[in-house]
Amino acid sequence: MTTASVKKEAQHLIEDLSEDASWDDLMYRIYVRQAIEAGLLDSDSGQTLDVKEVRAKFGLSYQTR
Repeated sequence: MTTASVKKEAQHLIEDLSEDASWDDLMYRIYVRQAIEAGLLDSDSGQTLDVKEVRAKFGLSYQTR
């Protein structure tokens, strides 16, 4: 994302906050947005794992319902 795009998106995040929002509210929204962007980049570059692989890595059973 270009610097201009980041600035514009940051402005949108601020505009969408309620009038009584705290700094923590803003930081949380920025964090979530950054995490989503990073996840999308990972997905686009094929750096993902299947749920079964993640469960196996952490020793969790895989149950279907």
